[in-house]
Amino acid sequence: MLVQFFLGLRNAGIPVTIRELLDLISGLEARLAFVDVDEFYQLARICMVKDEKYYDRFDKAFASYFSELSTLDDIIEAMIPDDWLRKEFLKQLSDEEKAKIESLGGLDKLIEEFKKRLDEQKGRHEGGNKWIGTGGTSPYGHSGYNPEGIRIGGESSNKKAVKVWERRDFKNLDDNVELGTRNIKVALRRLRKFARTGAADELDINDTISSTAKNGGMLDLKMVPERHNAVKVLLFFDIGGSMDPHIKVCEELFSAARTEFKHMQYYYFHNYIYESVWDNNIRRHSERIQLLDILHKYSADYKVIFVGDASMSPYEIVQPGGSVEHWNEESGEVWVRRLRETYEKVAWLNPVPPQDWNWTQSIKLVEQQMEGHMFPMTLGGLEKAMAYLAK
Repeated sequence: MLVQFFLGLRNAGIPVTIRELLDLISGLEARLAFVDVDEFYQLARICMVKDEKYYDRFDKAFASYFSELSTLDDIIEAMIPDDWLRKEFLKQLSDEEKAKIESLGGLDKLIEEFKKRLDEQKGRHEGGNKWIGTGGTSPYGHSGYNPEGIRIGGESSNKKAVKVWERRDFKNLDDNVELGTRNIKVALRRLRKFARTGAADELDINDTISSTAKNGGMLDLKMVPERHNAVKVLLFFDIGGSMDPHIKVCEELFSAARTEFKHMQYYYFHNYIYESVWDNNIRRHSERIQLLDILHKYSADYKVIFVGDASMSPYEIVQPGGSVEHWNEESGEVWVRRLRETYEKVAWLNPVPPQDWNWTQSIKLVEQQMEGHMFPMTLGGLEKAMAYLAK
């Protein structure tokens, strides 16, 4: 916002410092200038220019900066912080006012009306009950209130959207996190199937002693392949926004799993499984991995573990186009069914406390798809999940 204006003044040779910039911001916060370019000009000149000989340079720099803002929307966005606008226009509604707001009647009607309003709308809107914007009671946008709507960007405040359009960027999980306790590792060790495969590079003490004795004391070394856990695991992590409070426990689980399972592949998904996943969050838009390729690549003896809160709109599970980031031709329900038909053992670990599962419709839907094999992310839940997968 004002940083570019500040740099423009410095490039013009005006000796401005951070102190002057902070004074200007304080003036704006005190509403000494509000959505008026002339008022902003007077306030900025008073705060930023300490010597009259720089007035001409200031005028040129000011005109240059605002000439690059072609519309009133751009000027308003440059002068007023976006997060301030959201809060300023966030309408506090009484129960009676909320009761008067009617829903449009389902996802199809919402999308149809959204396309219509998008064609009609001109510019940016804050508040109100019709246009796409922030605050207010419109079904479209974010930071407002509506019993049934489409959230576009922003943070969820009421958890009532039936569809979400949002682009998120994520970091990869860190498998070097030091576990607070050994409990997760201990629980994962229930899923073990030891085998010796590969090159014989480990000394077999018992066989060496026996063979040496049979050879009359002549040393006869015997080697065997290293003993390791032969269990194969496919791990899918939900990186949706609602998982942010659970990142720490997910990193602990990820770190423990990397230690315990030699044959493990991991992937990320956003809210629910669709036709593609990814294994690197930095390049997730450019390097997608088709789920069909995974189903064909890894054999049926792999154990599949989903980690996620399963908290989303039911449309994201049961309906084509339900994804929050792209148009999925087939519903997530179809893809999870294919995965379950390929792999015999599939479990879902949920960090949400079990007592809260009945309050979220999507959790019940996912639990049904898992045929009851959803387990809480607790020590007891992990032990039950590993016991089920080990059968």
